[in-house]
Formats: sequence, C-alpha cells, structure tokens
Amino acid sequence: MLCIGVIALQGDVSEHVLAMQRALQGRGEVLEVRRPGQMAQCDGLVLPGGESTTICRQLESSGMAEELQRAAWSGVPILATCAGLVLVSKRIEGDGKVRPLGLMDIKIGRNAFGSQRESFEADLEVQGLEQPYRAVFIRAPAIVEVGEGVQVLARVGEAVVAARQKSILALAFHPELTSDMRFHQIFLKMLEA
Repeated sequence: MLCIGVIALQGDVSEHVLAMQRALQGRGEVLEVRRPGQMAQCDGLVLPGGESTTICRQLESSGMAEELQRAAWSGVPILATCAGLVLVSKRIEGDGKVRPLGLMDIKIGRNAFGSQRESFEADLEVQGLEQPYRAVFIRAPAIVEVGEGVQVLARVGEAVVAARQKSILALAFHPELTSDMRFHQIFLKMLEA
C-alpha cells in the first residue's frame, strides 16, 4: 500500500487529498502532513498551490523545509503545483520574499500570467500524452528558465508550465481541480519506478 503525503500547511489541501484518493483507487492512503516526522512515512509527497510566501514561512518555522529537501534529495517523488512549483525552484525572478527550496534547476516568474482576475483555462499539448490536457491556471507562476536535466513537458506560448527533473514533477496549474487524472497517473508511475 502506497502512502502519499500532502503538505497541509496552507492552500488547496483538501482538493489534493480528494484527487489523490481518486487516482490511487484504493491502492494506498493519503496523509495530511502537518508536522515534522510525518514525511518519513510517505512514499511520495504533494506540495500544493496556495500562497507561496505563507507556505515558505510555515515550512521554515516548523523545520519541515529541511525534511522536504532531504526527501527530495533521497529520491522521494514530489508533485509540486502552482505555489509548490515556486517553492521547489532554485531561483525566483525579482522576488526576495520567498526562499525557494532549490530542488529543481529552474527559475520562476511568480504570477506570470497576472492576478487572480486573469485566471484561465487552456488546452495543453503535453509531451507523453496523446490528447490535450485542459489545465486550470489560477494566479499562476511560469518557468522562465530551465537548467540541464530539466525535461519540459508543456508550454503556454513561450512560458514553460509543466516540467520534470528526476523525482520532481512541477506544474504551474492545478490538476487537482479537474477530473482528468493523467498527471496524477504520471506521478504514481514515478512512485512505481
């Protein structure tokens, strides 16, 4: 039985829990990770969207930032969405409020597509998927630079919105808000590998 931990400090935690339960189809459990020590029980982790500044502060003050870094460096698969994408990056364009975890060789533009009012949906051509993926973008970041070893999976215009590096799958959008489970299935295949 798999155990997937959703970092439950702030953001759309319940949506991620429900989506992951649907994706697992009874093959595992989902744990809301709220305190240090819980990540060690998890085969994979989800770093959800929300407010990246708030999540960053809570990860640091709780000691969970270092725990998350150790998990990533040891190869635990991580699904990072929206604010989670910002947090796993090495660099953030013009921002001093968020100290990224440095887990993925990417540079992020926060709120790259505008404010909450400019939220949108788009059909993405995704490497490895036969049919377009309808993605929900809410005050979304974008990857503005990728380093060596980063596999670009999807773009909106010139902006990279889905990428993978080793055991980290990072998305600028919210797969937990759709019924399309293909990104969750990609993540679960990473766990099986």
